[in-house]
Amino acid sequence: MKILVTGAAGFIGFHVSKRLLSEGQNVIGLDSLSNYYDVQLKINRLKQLEAAAGFEFVKCDLADRKRMEQLFQENAFDRVIHLAAQAGVRYSLENPHVYIDSNLVGTCHILEGCRHAKVPHLVYASSSSVYGSNTRMPFSVHHNVDHPVSLYAATKKANELMAHTYSHLYRIPTTGLRFFTVYGPWGRPDMALFLFTKAILAGEPIDVFNFGKMRRDFTYIDDIVEGILRVTEKIPRPNADWTGDAPDPATSAAPYKIYNIGNNNPVELLDMIEALENTLGQKAEKRLKPIQPGDVPATYADVDDLIHDVGFKPATPIQVGIEKFVAWYRDYYKIV
Repeated sequence: MKILVTGAAGFIGFHVSKRLLSEGQNVIGLDSLSNYYDVQLKINRLKQLEAAAGFEFVKCDLADRKRMEQLFQENAFDRVIHLAAQAGVRYSLENPHVYIDSNLVGTCHILEGCRHAKVPHLVYASSSSVYGSNTRMPFSVHHNVDHPVSLYAATKKANELMAHTYSHLYRIPTTGLRFFTVYGPWGRPDMALFLFTKAILAGEPIDVFNFGKMRRDFTYIDDIVEGILRVTEKIPRPNADWTGDAPDPATSAAPYKIYNIGNNNPVELLDMIEALENTLGQKAEKRLKPIQPGDVPATYADVDDLIHDVGFKPATPIQVGIEKFVAWYRDYYKIV
């Protein structure tokens, strides 16, 4: 198949593209190589992909309407896996406009491309951030998520609404995936595990927000990739039992579906730090701080629908995942 992966130089997009290529698929990887974090890390990911047969890189900004139209006109995609986005909760408080351009305008261009090219299935990244002020645990795709607490979360919720509209109007099968705190080799430098590892190895203090009482459903990258690929082959169909009298947020009378992909096992931040300290063989100097605006105190994924529909449940233990990340980090940065 020919598959478009947006955000191919990003953390998740790189791993998804790599897996697809290993299975003999043809991948067109799109990325703008934005400077939100270390561009060299993105370039080094790309080098790995470009060494494989069947990969073609397209440098393009999602907000470039004409170039995006051209991309869909020139290619007949069997699937579109839309992972490109402006990420980061805290950054959205400082730079709101880039979230509108990338996450709203860019996703509109993806939806329009899929509409006119009649793409058989669009799979796109949402986020656990959409649960916002929800406190009922575990977070279920069947719960309403109408109270985001950051602009980033609001744009991800908007992506789900936009996708539903296109599924309803044009019968485009769309599947949204709410990822829960993804980590692992080649990870994002703005994420806690990466930041903590860098600081501890350098003998520098780490900022621990919410006084360490944060709980996160840390999900290892290989589990995320497995979930994405299984869902990509599960083209959603209309839910015959759906009713507007009691609307189910996760399904629709249109070919539309939402899934959580999380480890279903929240870990307190201080426990994650302890596992990291044990792996590194060094203690962290912790600066305990209050929770930051836009953050939520806990995430916890209900993955029953994922298990039922595609027979998969993420299960990599945090200690195992951290060990694999640290091994990659030491190798990549040449730290003995």
